[in-house]
Amino acid sequence: MTVDALTDVAGMRVGHATRTGGGWLTGTTVVLAPEGGAVAAVDVRGGGPGTKETDALDPRNLVRTVEAVVLTGGSAYGLDAASGVMAWLEERGRGVRVGPGPSHVVPVVPAACVFDLGRGGDFRARPDAATGRAAVEAAAASAPGSPVAQGCVGAGTGAAVGPVKGGVGSASTVLASGVTVAALVVANAAGSAVDPETGVLYGELFQGRVEYPDARVHEAARRRLAEAVARSAPPPLNTTLAVVATDADLTKAQAQKLAGTAHDGIARAVRPVHLLNDGDTVFALATGARPLAPDPGSPERHSPGPGSPGPASPRTAPPAPGSSGSLVRGGPLALNDVLAAGADVVTRAIVRAVRAAESVDGPGGTWPAYQELYGRQ
Repeated sequence: MTVDALTDVAGMRVGHATRTGGGWLTGTTVVLAPEGGAVAAVDVRGGGPGTKETDALDPRNLVRTVEAVVLTGGSAYGLDAASGVMAWLEERGRGVRVGPGPSHVVPVVPAACVFDLGRGGDFRARPDAATGRAAVEAAAASAPGSPVAQGCVGAGTGAAVGPVKGGVGSASTVLASGVTVAALVVANAAGSAVDPETGVLYGELFQGRVEYPDARVHEAARRRLAEAVARSAPPPLNTTLAVVATDADLTKAQAQKLAGTAHDGIARAVRPVHLLNDGDTVFALATGARPLAPDPGSPERHSPGPGSPGPASPRTAPPAPGSSGSLVRGGPLALNDVLAAGADVVTRAIVRAVRAAESVDGPGGTWPAYQELYGRQ
C-alpha cells in the first residue's frame, strides 16, 4: 500500500520539527535515507540560494552517497540545523568513512533554507542545531512507509507562496516498470501558485480538467489577498525547495539530471520562478534498489572505471553503486520515464502544499490559506 508521499520510496523517512508561537513561525524538515545512504545530486537555479554541502554533490567530486538532506527555515541562519543532524549521524557511525574505526566518519549533510525570518514576529526566532536534531529524531522514529505530515509543518511552517500561505507537500508515483519516484517540497515562492484571472492553482492545470471557482468567490478572494498584502508587505525573499527520491539505480550524473528536470515541476506550479529573489533548489536521492531496464535491442553496458581492462563482459562484475566505475544504468527511455515523473510529482507536491496550508494572521504578517479563500471546489 502506498501513501502518495516521499516515504513510498522504500527506506526513506521524513521528520519535522515545528516551532510556532511566542514570535516563532519556522521549522526544519529532514529526509533520512536508508542506512548506508543514497546516491545524491543537486540542481540550484534560484538567484539567491542558501545552501550547505552542495558542492560535494557535484558528479565530478568524491562523495557519492549521503545519509540525510536538511530543508530548513531561518534563511542562512537556519542552516545551523544541519549541524544537529550531522551530530546525530556521527553518534551512529553513519557517514563517509575516513579512518579505521567504525566511529571515524564524517557525515555529509546537504542542506538548503527558505526565507521566513520575522514571519512569526521575532526576527531572531530561527532553527538551530537542536531543531535539526529534533527533526532527524522524528524521522528515525517514524515507521517505514508512514504518511508524511503536510502543510504548515517543519520547513514549511513559515512558508508563503506570493500572498498565499505555503507549506510542505509530498506526492509519489509508481511507473509501469515498478520504479517509484516521489517528491517532498517546501513551497515558499516569490511568484504565485494562483492564476490571478481565475483563481485556479497553476499546478492543477497539468492534472486534467479543473473546476474553476465561481466568479464571486474569486473576486472576494482577490480583495482578501490585496488586504493581506497591504498588512504584511513581506519582502520578496523566498525559495522553493524539493527532494526528489527514487528507488531506481542511478549514477550520480543521472541523479543530477533528475534534479534538473524536476525544476520543470516548479515552473508548472509557480509563476514566475528562478528569480534573483528565489533560491530554488532541488535535491535528488536514488537508493538503487531497482535497476533501470535497457532499451529494446540495446543490452545494458558498463562503462569502464579507472583501471578497468575495458568494456564489461559476462565475467566482469558491474561496479557497485557509488563506486569509481561509472555504470550506464538502463537505457535512455527508462531514464526518461524517471525524469518526467520527477517533474510531475514536484508539481503535485506543490499543489498539495498550498492546499494543505492553514491561514496565518499574526504579528509578523497575514497569509490567507488557499482552502479558506476558495474551498475545495
